Amino acid sequence: MRKKVIEIVLDTETTGLDYTREKMVEFAALRLENGKIKDEFQTLINPLQHIRKSSIAVHGITQQMVADAPTEEEIIPKILEFIGDYPIVAHNAIFDYSFINEASKRVTGSEIKNERIDTQQMFKEVYPDLESHGLGILTETFNVEIEGRHRAMGDAMGLALAYPSLKKLYTQKYDWENKQLDNVDYLFERYLRLQSAVTTLQAEMQDLKSIFKLYFELGGDPLTSNDGDMLVYNSKQTFGYIFSEVEPVLAQIGALEKAAKLNTGFIDRLVNGKSLDDDQKEILKNARKEFSETRNVQIIKSNKI
Repeated sequence: MRKKVIEIVLDTETTGLDYTREKMVEFAALRLENGKIKDEFQTLINPLQHIRKSSIAVHGITQQMVADAPTEEEIIPKILEFIGDYPIVAHNAIFDYSFINEASKRVTGSEIKNERIDTQQMFKEVYPDLESHGLGILTETFNVEIEGRHRAMGDAMGLALAYPSLKKLYTQKYDWENKQLDNVDYLFERYLRLQSAVTTLQAEMQDLKSIFKLYFELGGDPLTSNDGDMLVYNSKQTFGYIFSEVEPVLAQIGALEKAAKLNTGFIDRLVNGKSLDDDQKEILKNARKEFSETRNVQIIKSNKI
């Protein structure tokens, strides 16, 4: 007899991004049994606090919409009953998990213990070559249409429909990886050889590009390969700008955010450091627009000469 596998696919919408201070305004979840939807639960939540305009711009949930909704104290027991102790499946799961966990601590005094399954991380593992791994790209990849995008049930339903296909590919990849663990020492050496080969190839390609550049600068004509690919020469001038002088114009035309990319790592260090006062740190925290986690392996080179 096939073992019943129960998972809870869920999504939350919130007043803001900082789970230690912001609260949920909407929760939706679907109970999967062996990949099939068997039950669902959704609710608006009155956070009894301000909903940030930046959040309303994403999910469209206003203060008026949640005015008559149950409060956190009223709804959290029902949410916890629905998710039980089953694994929680969510896209960028740490976000939803953290908000539910904080709410549980406030209402019940206890943290949740559910296993956390992050479909965003799974998606990156299965399709590492994609430029983006957001929920929209995930559902598009598996031919799932989302109705009510950026609302809790719409996003949860889209994920629930795409998740079984993603899980199948991820499990196959995971099983294949497990079979390689006995060879991990050899594979590390092989990886280093590949890394060295890639570095060498990149250097060789740069040398060839230098020759092509010289060819064109001496008056050479565009080249065409046997397959029809063309090699041409372009010259592009770029300038540096004084930010304080261009900022008003960029802000006026609504292009400031696109033109000026923040050094988020530097800002994180400021928030966690000692050079700013508490009020300044608070302003930076309130400006956060994303919350995610990354997992990487790193090679530390030896000091051999």
